[in-house]
Amino acid sequence: MNIRSRHKPDSSTGSYREQTAFTLVEVLIASTISLMVVGAVLTTNLFGIRVIQITQPKLSASAGVRQTINPLVTDITSAKMVRIGSGDLYSFTRVADGTLKQGSAIQLYPSNDTNVFTRYFWDIADKKLKRVTNGSTNALVVASAITNSLVFSGEDSLGNILTNNQNNIVIGVTLQYSQLGGTTNMPVGPTNYYKSYQVRTRIVHRSQ
Repeated sequence: MNIRSRHKPDSSTGSYREQTAFTLVEVLIASTISLMVVGAVLTTNLFGIRVIQITQPKLSASAGVRQTINPLVTDITSAKMVRIGSGDLYSFTRVADGTLKQGSAIQLYPSNDTNVFTRYFWDIADKKLKRVTNGSTNALVVASAITNSLVFSGEDSLGNILTNNQNNIVIGVTLQYSQLGGTTNMPVGPTNYYKSYQVRTRIVHRSQ
């Protein structure tokens, strides 16, 4: 008897291990995409750093302005008498009646005693706003790099500069900071400087 054995062909018979590899074109495409991704990341980081460099000086300048304005507001609102004019460390000359009440200095009297005062003045020599009290020979610097000389003004409620004294006068304060380069710049942030900055505020002084 002939016995025939049937063997079902194994579907895996003759199988082979396929080997694959990247072509040169595929390598170039992958490299280009990788470079684009890296470039985008670097661009984003550099942009973020630049934004910080631009923003930091402005924030620092704003903080410096608050340190200047806050004590000035306190001195003006608490004064019994306010006089606007010109002055320096040793003297003060008020604006004459009939002329615009604006000048580089302001003198504040806490009482009717004119020998007791606080004076803020813009120093033309070093472009700084300074504060001095009666009897003192040392002025405190409250702001630097101020380029405008007419820092103080006496105004009405609409912002018009007055020519005479009146009750509830509004004191206008304008500070124009400017730093255009050079070695005398004042840093206001990590290795940063601001080029220009203006602050304008109005403070109501009520007669006491």
